[in-house]
Amino acid sequence: MKYMLLTYLDEKAWLALPPEKQKELMDSCGPHVEKLKAQGKLLAGAPLHETATATTVRVKNHKRILTDGPFAETREQLGGYSIIDAKDLDEAIAIASGFMPLDNPDSLQLASIEVRPIVEFAGTNPVPYEKK
Repeated sequence: MKYMLLTYLDEKAWLALPPEKQKELMDSCGPHVEKLKAQGKLLAGAPLHETATATTVRVKNHKRILTDGPFAETREQLGGYSIIDAKDLDEAIAIASGFMPLDNPDSLQLASIEVRPIVEFAGTNPVPYEKK
């Protein structure tokens, strides 16, 4: 089953870090990423540019409305994503946890990861997912 890992972080806190510290934190995920790639578990993923570069597209009264920035003001912003292949939710959680190792307290303070199953399509219609 495919899962999307959505990484949220306090963007202001992240941007306040010196570039060397940002690089150190990103590099600390390298071994986990390489292991997942070798196992065929990591299908895609990337960090995102800061929210100031975002544009939100909506439709209201049959007109397209573009807004600079994200749709909602929140303390945490979407900072990146990964798409993984895991046998079940437990494995997906274990994979997500690998991006936030307990021996790196800095990473634990800056981010949270939402784990969500991806609805897979068969043809043009979505395959209904089972509610638990």
